[in-house]
Amino acid sequence: MTAALDRIEAAGAVDSPLARRLAALDLPKGGFTAAARADAADRLALAGLPHARDEYWRYTPPHALNAEKAEPLPVPEGPQDAPLFEGVGQLRLVFVDGRFDAGASDPLALEGVELDVLSRADSQADHWAGEIYGALETAGQNPVRRPHAILNTLAAPDGVLIRVTGKPARPIHLVYRRSDAGADVYLRHVLRVEPGAELTLLETGMIGARSNVVIEADVAETGRLHHIAAKRGGEPKTGIGHIFARVGANALFKSFELVVDGRMMRNESVIDIVGDDSVAHVASAVLGDGADGRFHHDNTVFITHGAERCESRQVFKKVLRNGATGVFQGKILVKPGAQKTDGYQISQSLLLDGDSQFLAKPELEIYADDVKCSHGSTTGALDETALFYLRSRGVPQARAVVLLVLSFLADALEEVEDDDLRARISERLEAWLIQRAQDSEA
Repeated sequence: MTAALDRIEAAGAVDSPLARRLAALDLPKGGFTAAARADAADRLALAGLPHARDEYWRYTPPHALNAEKAEPLPVPEGPQDAPLFEGVGQLRLVFVDGRFDAGASDPLALEGVELDVLSRADSQADHWAGEIYGALETAGQNPVRRPHAILNTLAAPDGVLIRVTGKPARPIHLVYRRSDAGADVYLRHVLRVEPGAELTLLETGMIGARSNVVIEADVAETGRLHHIAAKRGGEPKTGIGHIFARVGANALFKSFELVVDGRMMRNESVIDIVGDDSVAHVASAVLGDGADGRFHHDNTVFITHGAERCESRQVFKKVLRNGATGVFQGKILVKPGAQKTDGYQISQSLLLDGDSQFLAKPELEIYADDVKCSHGSTTGALDETALFYLRSRGVPQARAVVLLVLSFLADALEEVEDDDLRARISERLEAWLIQRAQDSEA
């Protein structure tokens, strides 16, 4: 911590929010991450924490993420694990307040996968993750700075390190739990999918009172990575997450996020397509209800096409009610020479009342002449004609609304390739909608 604060002081920011934030942290020392952490301290001293006047923070006030400490959040009584993936064969890795819990986790053994945790492996000077830790995050800082990702590189004490060499029969499930009402959690996951290998990574749970999670995923040629994150509903979460992915030739990367309720969340996806004939899809289905307090959810996406004949998809659907706010900022950058690019981006919101809002900033930047790129963004209410049709066929009002919302979200759910997992997510969405409909009628 002293070295990091020295760098902040040298930058003339002794009494800055960043200096106060770092002073409150017990920063890791030594290990194979030492060089990356030192570099992050230098970069963070120059970047500082984000301001509301920054171009990509205009729609999402960063004060809750910048604050010195997390606002305490009571730990719920009873089980915390979401039932979403119960019955799915899986390898469960449990993190409590951002620290790996070996006793609650399955053994770190899965055919076709090399597994370790950051807090234990960091003492190894020649660990394979050393080539990736901080590298993808650093590359993802250009042209837009992402200070909280730099902070994560500097501060994250734990996370999972996954090197996939085959096609494991089970997905890896990262389960998050809380025990400390004031837990300010930093987690760093590093993934390497080797040529021809394939993995499904699941994330669920209640991470902390405030969370900062970064995934760095290096998908080599012909590798395949499926990522599904289902954020726990029913609590006022505050957090930021980043995915930095590098996608090689003939490789596939797919990431889907399900969000149900919360307080203030921002998720950034920075995807660099570096190999020919590769595919990268990012999707999200968000259900936001501001009835119990503020709901603000921000998806910020930057996909770079740097190779030929590649495909990218951005599919973001948000359903908002009771004053909830949704944000989408998405960009497709096509570099010179990235011919035959197929880039598609759609962001849509369904506002269930007049108090909610959706703010969108879609962008295309193209430097190749043989491409097919498109983007679109829409905001609207329920289709009154479709609602009338269902009601005229005897469908109750509440059920008709549920059906129309599920239909609206269907395109985002289609990005989940596994039929069973997609059906489970759809069931959870339906249950949330039914419960909200019942609450409204009560």
